[in-house]
Amino acid sequence: MPDLSEDFRLPVGCRYCGSHRMRVSEVHNPDDKVFCASCNHYVCLYADAKQILEKGPGSESEALLEEAANRHS
Repeated sequence: MPDLSEDFRLPVGCRYCGSHRMRVSEVHNPDDKVFCASCNHYVCLYADAKQILEKGPGSESEALLEEAANRHS
């Protein structure tokens, strides 16, 4: 059975382990739950994560990390 989730990077790290790598359903419904890809704790809803991504990174170095990590093949 294929994996129906997608990893992406948020500028805000997980409050439990500090990882910026998050996992969400490929469907991207606003009420989909976003989980930390490292420790699998619930982080927020996809609508909240999308707002964080739209707000943008806090620094130029964070912007470069976001661009590289969220690039889709």
